[in-house]
Amino acid sequence: MRRRVAFVIASLGITLAIGAPTGAAVDGGALHDLQALIDAASPGDLIEVDPGIYRGGVVIDKPIRLEGRDRPIIDAGGEGNAIDIEAPGVTVSGFVIRNTGNSIDRENAAFSVNAPDATITNNILEDVLFGIFLRGATDSVVADNVVGAKNLDIARRGDGIRLWESHRTTITGNTVSQGRDVVLWFSDDLEITNNTVSYGRYGLHFMYSDNATVARNDLIGNSVGTFLMYGRDLVVTDNTFAENNGPSGYGLGLKDMDGVTAVDNRFVANRVGVYLDNSPWSYDLWQSFTHNLFAYNEIGVQFLPSVKRNAFSENAFIDNGEQVGVQGTGQFSGNEWAIDGVGNYWSDFSGYDADRDGIGDIPYKLDDLYSEMADDHPELRFFSNTPAARAVDQAALMFPVLRPRPKVEDPSPLVSMPAFEAPGGSERAGGAVLALVSAAMLAVGLLIVTAGTAKSRRSTRSRAT
Repeated sequence: MRRRVAFVIASLGITLAIGAPTGAAVDGGALHDLQALIDAASPGDLIEVDPGIYRGGVVIDKPIRLEGRDRPIIDAGGEGNAIDIEAPGVTVSGFVIRNTGNSIDRENAAFSVNAPDATITNNILEDVLFGIFLRGATDSVVADNVVGAKNLDIARRGDGIRLWESHRTTITGNTVSQGRDVVLWFSDDLEITNNTVSYGRYGLHFMYSDNATVARNDLIGNSVGTFLMYGRDLVVTDNTFAENNGPSGYGLGLKDMDGVTAVDNRFVANRVGVYLDNSPWSYDLWQSFTHNLFAYNEIGVQFLPSVKRNAFSENAFIDNGEQVGVQGTGQFSGNEWAIDGVGNYWSDFSGYDADRDGIGDIPYKLDDLYSEMADDHPELRFFSNTPAARAVDQAALMFPVLRPRPKVEDPSPLVSMPAFEAPGGSERAGGAVLALVSAAMLAVGLLIVTAGTAKSRRSTRSRAT
């Protein structure tokens, strides 16, 4: 049977401590001095902490497990870090961590981890500058935490989660909101899964990090959903990038990246769904975007004109303000819009499928004049879908000399929208979902028209009377 050793603070303020052998549990009892519990424990001990408010600023310098029962609170008192982890093999779970200092230069954090093999799980972080900061903490796990932030200007907030040279770390099941960024720098072989990051600046910000998997995350309402920079071999799959509409407003941005594979993602209502800058940067590599949904973004995919060697297949481009955009001048070419005879679904494709093989019998060409003008003068996007914009495109149709060279030519466009899997794993047909949304919008429109017609008739009868 697991032995427990109790620690009691007497009314005179004297601490009585009875040592526990390695592996024994240590019961926090009613103590408010968490550091005393830690100092009295032996390597390998389990410290179980009862409800109450405990002083922050503690240092864990031995491999122990610190577990809260019924959410005890660790309060840093507005100064410094709440918990510093300086030994490998430490686990902290089940706490509310709050009220760190607010010094950006000292990087005050709820958890400052400076040793490998840490496990930070099932904690709630409130009123903290940095949330969970790992430095040289390889082989760590950050799981199922709720990370808040201080009520400061967004540039003055700390990062919800930050990794620095912390290879082979798993970040999973966390909810990060209202912070600055989730930063993953100089850290290879990461697993970033099942997290929700919302209403910050960069949802996920990778720099110089190779061989990572980013899967089943929700990046919502940030300035930028995810930005990948200066890395290789990242897999981005089954994520939702939605309503990322800051000054940059990218769902997913790539700069100087090599070997990115993006599959089964949903890019919805961003300023730009995917932004590509010098990616891939190696001349002998290709990157692939397969079976992704680009819907209702201002721009579905945006390229710098020199970007080449990206292949797109089985994606769905649904009613984006501009399906594909090119930022800047220069000749845009060298990307593929079909793989092995399978192209993409375009909601504005006007072709046909006479042989019923699911592939359009004529290519899809993106060559509308107004989009070309908006690429050169972004301020013109304010007038997109207005009668003036449609008049410009109609003029280009009537006078082919005005029509620009196609930005995109998909030789094998799909005539039916691919089926997509809903977030959370339940399958649904993408076309059916969009049809349902369209039907609902149509119903609302009919109600408005009907109401307007009825009002007009009542007004006419009134004048006649």
